[in-house]
Amino acid sequence: MKQKIKRILVLFLSSLVLFAAVSAFSGCARRPDVVIAAKNYTEQFILGYVLQILIEENTELSTQLVSNLPSWILFQSFLSGESDVSIEYTGTITQIYFADTTPRPPEEVFSLARSLLAEHHDIILMDRIGFNNTYTLSVRRDTAEQFNLRTISDLAAVSRQLTLGATMEFLNREDGLLGMREVYNLYFGTEIVVDGVLRYQALMNDEVQVIDAFSTEGMLRAHDLVVLEDDREFFPAYHAAVMIRGETLRRFPQLEAVLNSLVGTLDEYRMSELNYRVDALHENPQNVARNFLSELGLIP
Repeated sequence: MKQKIKRILVLFLSSLVLFAAVSAFSGCARRPDVVIAAKNYTEQFILGYVLQILIEENTELSTQLVSNLPSWILFQSFLSGESDVSIEYTGTITQIYFADTTPRPPEEVFSLARSLLAEHHDIILMDRIGFNNTYTLSVRRDTAEQFNLRTISDLAAVSRQLTLGATMEFLNREDGLLGMREVYNLYFGTEIVVDGVLRYQALMNDEVQVIDAFSTEGMLRAHDLVVLEDDREFFPAYHAAVMIRGETLRRFPQLEAVLNSLVGTLDEYRMSELNYRVDALHENPQNVARNFLSELGLIP
């Protein structure tokens, strides 16, 4: 119980700090035309810069990029009008923002996400960028061999002997560990909060034996990790798409064509490659974003 209370307190305090960051510009003389919101991991850093560079290079609009936001803070910033555009994931929209946990095929998840946002909040979900970035649980290859792990069900049988290193968000989401406990009866001997690439460092140092990860993370490939099969199909589809406030799109209609130019440009392999360049090769995410857009001819 103490561990749970501590986790909730840390979550609450971090949310307050990050909400202050989103609102920081509100006292400035002039709000930027478009505020871009991004979450707190490598892929979102890259995609946030993709949006910012794409808009700045193809319009006369001023922008501001606000990063390091957990999902629930990012969405609240949309509802309050503090943020205008982001790249969001269909499963996050349906399961976290609207608490719809009904298993659905990917097309239905996308359609539901789009209709819920439009009907309830005047937020537009544009067509999919092209990749599905679902949650995974991953282990080192030697750990998989030691415990004969191929699926998450295999993991559940021995999980009390292992330590999970996961992001705060994964530990507290219904489409994360909270829901997995019910579906897989998945309980670990120890659960610790580890964010970003530090999860991989902890895994390779055997400080933890299991980590949560996104399927497009380049570090999975860099460390030759085993991604455990979601054999009970717990995780929904998390297709990435641009999310924009309807009011913002009506005010700046030129954004529609600019943002639609991203549709179909990124598959799972290419997104993983971009993440790898930042996390493993230590390239600057802004440079990676600019090079990506330049290669596609989307910026002058």
